[in-house]
Amino acid sequence: MCHRLPITGERTVPGVWHENYWLRRHEVVYAWVTDRVTAMAAELDGAPVVLDAGCGEGYGTASLATADAHALALDYDSFTAAHLAQAYPDLPAVRANLVALPLRGGTVDVLVSLQTIEHLWDQEAFLAECSRVLRPGGLLVLSTPNRHTFPPGNIFHHRELDAQELADLLVDSFDDVALRGVHHGDRMRSWESRHGSVVDAQIATEPPEWSDDLARAVRETGTDDFEIRVDTHESHDLIATARAR
Repeated sequence: MCHRLPITGERTVPGVWHENYWLRRHEVVYAWVTDRVTAMAAELDGAPVVLDAGCGEGYGTASLATADAHALALDYDSFTAAHLAQAYPDLPAVRANLVALPLRGGTVDVLVSLQTIEHLWDQEAFLAECSRVLRPGGLLVLSTPNRHTFPPGNIFHHRELDAQELADLLVDSFDDVALRGVHHGDRMRSWESRHGSVVDAQIATEPPEWSDDLARAVRETGTDDFEIRVDTHESHDLIATARAR
């Protein structure tokens, strides 16, 4: 039996029905990144080294490992480290601080950190570490909730960012900074046109009190209910890509 992760309401865990919306919203970004790692693997002489910094439960790193890549899972939380060892025994995993990455400089081809930077007290120090461990030209991919659309008051978040703030953090140390947004797709927008915000509805009450319409919408959410577009206006999450110097 796997070491079960505590359900905090913040870490996304597969197999929990009332977290399915958040899981799929995260998975669509991992799938997007995995496609890009697969393309990179086809171009490189050898499998790229991919670091998932702040990997959480590990489902995303497992996805990245399917892309003909050497994927390494890294997280600071001790419960997460114990879970990773049992749930993904073939996945190399390390417990470490994100502002002191335990890798030599210039050894990583792709550094992925999704829904993590908003938790960090020293975001600049983390990005300096990302720059250090990436090889020149290596790819950085970050995602984070969009401060303009994410509900306020999350006690797990130290500093949330909007698109300009995220770009400003990156431009001094990275090249080719580009931002995209995660948006609801047609089916989710149609649901919201009838019922209002699906996010607000989920946080307004506990899952046992959800309406049948909301519970069904959450259970049935898939990655195809989200779109990644180049515009960040009113996006739910932000995705930043950049290249190491």
